[in-house]
Parts: sequence; structure tokens; C-alpha cells
Amino acid sequence: MITVIVLSERLDAVLPAAALPALRTAKAVYAGEGVAAEFWSTLGVDGPAPAVVEDGAVVIATSAEAYPGAVVITTPEPMGAALLDAAAVMHRLRSPGGCPWDAEQDHQSLRQYLVEETFELLEAIEDGDRAAMREELGDVLLQVLFHARVAAEDPSDPFDIDAVASELVAKLVGRHPHVFEGHDPAVHDATSQQHRWEELKQVEKRRESSVDGVALGQPAVALAAKLVQRTKRAGLPVDLLPEDDDTGTTLFAVTALAKIAGEDPETELRQVCRRFAANVREAEAKARAEGADSLTAEDWRRFWPS
Repeated sequence: MITVIVLSERLDAVLPAAALPALRTAKAVYAGEGVAAEFWSTLGVDGPAPAVVEDGAVVIATSAEAYPGAVVITTPEPMGAALLDAAAVMHRLRSPGGCPWDAEQDHQSLRQYLVEETFELLEAIEDGDRAAMREELGDVLLQVLFHARVAAEDPSDPFDIDAVASELVAKLVGRHPHVFEGHDPAVHDATSQQHRWEELKQVEKRRESSVDGVALGQPAVALAAKLVQRTKRAGLPVDLLPEDDDTGTTLFAVTALAKIAGEDPETELRQVCRRFAANVREAEAKARAEGADSLTAEDWRRFWPS
């Protein structure tokens, strides 16, 4: 019986730990398909695999197809290995000889796609459509890879996807001392962790206000909810929230009441909007089925879902 150790195509000359017993007792170690000669000494290879490999020998290759019936030991891919492929594809598309459209884009031209893909992902989540979620998460990831690749070409302040990922890792580790440093007395449940996250963020970013860092360009309901969330954590009394009888203040008040009650007003409003849109489509479909091209007020009431 021969043993085939299948190397990862992403990890040059890295042997899985499970292969060590077989290598220690092997009669010979050969290099098979996909293993460059430059790695032979690193892998302990005796030479290229012969046409017929004797029992007790080990073949190191990137595929076991040529050795049916062999004992196969594979190299586990590290978590996130496919992200390397995604970054490589984006690099190829943006590089000379790649896609002309991709090469023409910049941060400003890509903004609309980031917004569109985010809302498409949100819709997939609301629909509970797992296949759509997987696809839309990929589309959002594409936007991150695309912006990072464009940023790498900036002549004065370049950064790449590795810099983005490294900064994210530092942020996650720094804001979870109870996980990565063993203990944080301020954290004992999910709620206290949320408060601790904001405290650490404020210190880290040297913010002077509880509302610093709130993105003012987000949808108005989400913006109002975020402002209420931040100021509530800062201890702002509710009687200092905006009060007036104009439309904007009324909407803010409703949003504030929902957020204080622990609800997400943006999600709640979106659900109402989706139900309303579905009712409109159903009424219009019923009207078309009866030959109506346009609907009067009475028609709308007659065909409206009960």
C-alpha cells in the first residue's frame, strides 16, 4: 500500500501533521504532480515518482488521482483560504490585461454599488433566503476587495486588503479584552459587552462627544435611532429629546420611543413597507385578473387583501 500526501495548492511545501507518521516509516518519498523541484529538499523528497510506486512508499503531490487505492492524507485548508482566491481574482481583474471596466473604476464610481449590494443583502436576510444571502454576502465582499485594490494604487496614501484586515483584527482583539486577555470585570453579559464596546471605542478614537462617529449619511430613521441609542448610553434624559409638532420631530419622537423600548425602528418600518408593497401587488393582480386596467378608489378597496 502506498500513501499519497495531497498538498494544498495555496500553501507551498506545507505538510499536514497527519503525514508525519507515514513519512517516518516510508521506504521512499517521491514528488508527484504539482510539486516543484525547488521544494523537494524542504519536503524530504528522494526523487520524482516512478511510473510504478512500490508498496510502503509515500508520494507527495497536489492530487491523488493517479494513485487509485492509495491511502490519502490531505492538507487541511486554513479558515478563510478561499478569501486568498477572491483577492487574487480581484487583483487580476484590476491589473493590466484584466477587465477594462474594472480598471476604470475609482472609490466614487463604486459608491453606488456598495449601497445597492448592501440593500440587496438586507432584503435577502429579511426574506430568509439562504442562497440569496450567500450570493449577496459575496457581492458585499467584492466591494470591500474592490475598494481595497483601488486604494492600493493611491500615489500618496496607499493601503491594501491586508492592511484593512490587519486593522480589523487589531480592533476586534482590542475591543474584546474579556476574550483575548482572559478577563474584563466590566463584561458579564451581552448588554454589558455592548456598553464596554462603546467605551473602548470612545477611548480608542479619542472622541469628545457621544455622537462622534455616527454616520450622518445613513437613512433618516436609522440615523435617528443611532443618535438616540448613543445619547441614551451617555445618560441623556428623555425630556431633552426634540419636541415639536412638525413632521420631522414627530418622526424622530416615534423613532426614539421605539429605540428606547428596545426595538429597531428601521427594521420595523421596512417590514411595514414590505407588507404594504405586497398588498398593493396582490390588489393589482386581482384587478388584472378581472380585466381592470386602472383602479378607482372603490376598486382599490374591493381588491385590497383582507
